[in-house]
Amino acid sequence: QVQLVESGGGLVQPGGSLRLSCAASVSIFMPNMANAMGWYRQAPGKQRELVAAITRGGTTNYADSVKGRFTISRDNAKNTVYLQMNSLKPEDTGVYYCNAGPQVATMTYWGQGTQVTVSS
Repeated sequence: QVQLVESGGGLVQPGGSLRLSCAASVSIFMPNMANAMGWYRQAPGKQRELVAAITRGGTTNYADSVKGRFTISRDNAKNTVYLQMNSLKPEDTGVYYCNAGPQVATMTYWGQGTQVTVSS
């Protein structure tokens, strides 16, 4: 069982920055359930999409739309993942969901979501 708690969303002007955090509480009986952690987002009227993911070993992958602007990182000791978002654009607006699982392809645990709004 994994519980995910997100923080850091808000309203920011285009070109601004935000940092999202997500802390995972992982059962001691299932320590591998947060080996992969990541962020999805869902914009109004659109499907949820993977923004970035990172493994416990530090391997990362990003959506093409955020490469060079967003950076995902994690603190393994704290089971916490971060998403530093720079040069934000209005199209980055949406609800950002933290997620976790044993592998990037099987990240099935979800946080409650945090709203990010990029607007002037």
